[in-house]
Amino acid sequence: MTTLSKPMAPPSPLREFWSYFSANRGALIGLYYIIFLILLIIFADVISPYHPYEQYRQSFLMPPVWEAGGSWAHILGTDDVGRDMLSRLIHGARYSMLAGAMVVTLSLIIGIVLGVLAGFYRGTFEVVIMRIADVMLAVPSLLLAIAVVAVLGPSLLNAAMAIVVVSMPHYIRLARASTISEMSKDYVISSRVAGASSFRLMFVAVLPNCMAPLIVQATLGFSNAILDMAALGFVGLGAQPPIPEWGSMLADARQFVQSAWWVVTFPGVMILTTVLAFNLMGDGLRDALDPKLKQ
Repeated sequence: MTTLSKPMAPPSPLREFWSYFSANRGALIGLYYIIFLILLIIFADVISPYHPYEQYRQSFLMPPVWEAGGSWAHILGTDDVGRDMLSRLIHGARYSMLAGAMVVTLSLIIGIVLGVLAGFYRGTFEVVIMRIADVMLAVPSLLLAIAVVAVLGPSLLNAAMAIVVVSMPHYIRLARASTISEMSKDYVISSRVAGASSFRLMFVAVLPNCMAPLIVQATLGFSNAILDMAALGFVGLGAQPPIPEWGSMLADARQFVQSAWWVVTFPGVMILTTVLAFNLMGDGLRDALDPKLKQ
């Protein structure tokens, strides 16, 4: 007598997502590197051998330890005023990553609210919001950010606010397009017939189903925020000395490109690897969250 076997339960959404995400080697490398940076941010005061502002006047422009004249006291060398490069790079991760997180969080929240409202309330409101977004997208992003910082004044906070303004239109357009595509679905019509309020329809029924492309855009936008922050710092409109933000470190070291390569190379490498890690993780998230790309 044969017994019927129980049907296997479908895998949980989180486990299914991880199976697709972990199949992408590049995405895993990016995720591990970002976790490493987060640990640096949390334990920067413990890990860094020196205070980032502390100057050692007997060690101006000391090369890295593997170069002639280098010392284990300063593994990655020192800058033009004797500050330890390794300590400044570790603390610079805190400023660059936190600024990028603030930019992505604010632009994502504002973009979602305006985009969902524009997709739900069609007509004049949608036209006004989208035309403003189109005008902002027509201006080069870095130029618009420089104009905003020029009005607000150069600082790390004002540079972050300028990048929020620059990044917001991308989230508005994406949230609006996703909302419009979801509004014709059966579950939205059923919720409307059941008497759900407009707020519940927008932010409880529709928004969760629009989050997958927005999460991918936010991950990729994080790398753009770090690049824009570094660019503003490089032209002197971002973090002001002696704050060890990677872009401002590059700006301070421009005159030593040929004589002291390490003060320019190491901040540039940190920006490069961080942006690459977020791009790799964004590609993995896109492949794992988009059903059309699942193998």
